[in-house]
Amino acid sequence: MDVIRTAIGLMSGTSMDGIDVALIRTDGRGFIERGPFMGVPYDADFRGRLKRALELARPLRDRRERPEELRQIELELTVRHATAVTAFLERFGLSADGVDVLGFHGQTVLHRPDEGLTIQIGDGGELARRTGISVVYDMRANDMLHRGQGAPLVPAYHAALAGKFQQAGQAVCFVNIGGISNLTFIGGDGRIAAFDSGPGNTLIDQWVEMQTGKTYDPGGEIGGRGKVVAALAERYLASPFFRGNVRRSLDRGDFAPLRPEEASLEDGARTLAHVAAASIIKSAGFLPESPSIYIVCGGGRLNATVMAEFSVMAERLGSKVLTAEQAGFDGDAMEAEAWAYLAVRSLDGLPLTFPGTTGVDAPVSGGMLARP
Repeated sequence: MDVIRTAIGLMSGTSMDGIDVALIRTDGRGFIERGPFMGVPYDADFRGRLKRALELARPLRDRRERPEELRQIELELTVRHATAVTAFLERFGLSADGVDVLGFHGQTVLHRPDEGLTIQIGDGGELARRTGISVVYDMRANDMLHRGQGAPLVPAYHAALAGKFQQAGQAVCFVNIGGISNLTFIGGDGRIAAFDSGPGNTLIDQWVEMQTGKTYDPGGEIGGRGKVVAALAERYLASPFFRGNVRRSLDRGDFAPLRPEEASLEDGARTLAHVAAASIIKSAGFLPESPSIYIVCGGGRLNATVMAEFSVMAERLGSKVLTAEQAGFDGDAMEAEAWAYLAVRSLDGLPLTFPGTTGVDAPVSGGMLARP
């Protein structure tokens, strides 16, 4: 009989806006019982520290290398995650003894799949010591050792959630619009394919912060007042990333931000929202078939301008667009839930990635285990 474990997932994504904490009970297979969720935002000073970490990681060639300043940022990140776990347990009346494992994503500071290199800062051993809970971390590295792209990892969880749609014989595609967007396709026959689809919130966030000091465009309001600058949109959509049959994962820095002189605040935000939506459609052309339903999760689903652009494009192709909530899920919690689910699979030696998701040679497990 499969063992059902209680797991907490911890996610800090490419938007670098905070820590998502979610609890599930699962056997790492088909049983999933979703529990509470909490978001812990980063303050502006620490977001600046994480941006500094990106600079420090740029010259590194070994995923274990930590210059002193980067090591200090890693420790601070880990302490913040431990504090978030403690606050989560207190808020929902839980105890550390009742949690079997933490799934710790850490913070990606460098991702160069073509070089077989990915670096996520976050000290799993320190997190285990501070929380008193076992931690599974560094879940991308083994995939890359087996010639995978190291991303995306969430598809294993998406596939487990897609059952009710598969029963209807429909092909469903989960769209995660985070800093970088990615797609998970699950066919009616259970076939799975997944890959990064292009820039999501990162370019919009960079643009708005550069122009206003705000960290994002709330609800897509700024972009909603602008118009698409066609030449700028085409410059992004003409990227080599959207050509060729080999899909690859993206790093935050793979698409250069707009320059201040290139557009007004509103037109820049609208153009980048259009790029976020059109990137999904262009990349969906590489899926085995056109999905009947798109389920949109991640912070980008809250940007009304991105969602309006994407819905129009998808519906022209005969696909229905639902938010995670409309499909019965929690779009804020889904990535953190996925990391909890992956941690349980890692404990059982089950595959985290597959040839159809990361291009790995064969299904492989991954992750390192740290005990308190």
